Parts: sequence; C-alpha cells; structure tokens
Amino acid sequence: MYIDLFGPSRIKIYGGNCYAFVIVDDYSRFTWTFFLTLKSEAFKAFKKFEKLVQNEKDLKIKILRSDHGGEFKNESFEKFCDENGILHNFSRPRTPQQNGVVERKNRSLEELARTMLNEYNVPKYFWVDVVSTTCYVLNRMLIRPILKITPYEFFKGRKPNVAHLKIFGCTCFVLNNGKENLGKFDSKADEVIFLGYSLTSKTYRVFNRRTLNVEPCMLSLMKL
Repeated sequence: MYIDLFGPSRIKIYGGNCYAFVIVDDYSRFTWTFFLTLKSEAFKAFKKFEKLVQNEKDLKIKILRSDHGGEFKNESFEKFCDENGILHNFSRPRTPQQNGVVERKNRSLEELARTMLNEYNVPKYFWVDVVSTTCYVLNRMLIRPILKITPYEFFKGRKPNVAHLKIFGCTCFVLNNGKENLGKFDSKADEVIFLGYSLTSKTYRVFNRRTLNVEPCMLSLMKL
C-alpha cells in the first residue's frame, strides 16, 4: 500500500475538511480517498481503513510506503504497524519519486478535480465531492496496461457497472417525493447540481439549489 496526504486546501468545505488522505493498492492500483480536518487524523483514518479492507478481502496489509511526514512517522503509527506485522517503508527525504505511485495519483486527482470544477463553474467548496467522484470514476474507467482490466475489476473480481455514471456538475431535477407539503401549483421538482456517488448506498449526491443542502438522491428520482 502507498499512502500520502495532499493539502491543505485554502477552501474548507462545510465540515471543515482541508486535507485529502490517499491510499493506493500496489497490486491492483485501486484507490481510496479520506478527507481530514487535521493531519493528525491520518492515523485514525488508516486504522479504520485497515479493518475495512481486511474484512472485505480476508487479507492482511503487509507493506506500507509513505514519506517522512509527521502524520506517518510517529510513535502511534509505528506501534500499530509493529503490532499488526506491517513493514512500514519510507521514501528518502526530498525524493517524492520513491513514493511515485501515490504522488502521481495525487496529481491526477487534483488536475482532474480542477478541470471538472472549472468546466461547470461549480463552487470550489465542493472540492471534496469532486475529488471523491474523480477517484470513484478512475477506479472504474482506467485500464491497466498489459492486463487490460480496470483497478475495480482487479480488486473486486468483477467488472464494474458504469451505466449509472453521470456528468459532474450538470444540472438535474429531483422529484419532491412528499417530504414537504406542496400547494396545487408548486413545482414538483427541485433543481440540483450533480456532485457524485454514495459509497454506502445506491444513491447520488446532489446539491439542492432551493434548500442549499447536499442531499442523497435515489437513482429513480433524478432526471437530467
């Protein structure tokens, strides 16, 4: 596994997150992103990730590669690695190419996120959503050289379903499903901005222009 942080972002989202914690599997190149308020939260996020991936794949993380950042090189992190039999390797100081797998992934996520935000003039405080969406799509769309399969297929063991993918930042309309009392002539749909995909349920994430909230939206209720 390769791990790294990028940030801090000058623009904080509603929750105050300003760092992106990126983890890349060396074997499949499958990528995960976690968003943090402080660098010191990286250890807690990695512990959570380690349990999740081991439960899913019934495999243990054997080797970890990071830079010498204080969020990775500290007593708590080293104790955890020792207790779990994880070999923690570090790149040389001022030699980011030795951690090049995740450094290149960071650059791809940042540049694609910047392009997507500017294409549709989406407010920059949605940067967390666009980075998460970029990671989601890259896992399912990039083709690994020679192997000719995506990181998702390599890691999950099945081909990804891409029929539900939408264009980030596009304007959509969500049916009001009865949560509010509507008058006879009130609009039955709200205009929303498409932000991405939920990682825990079959829903989209959208920004409702009327309520000014980020909301989950069922696939069947949203129309472009």
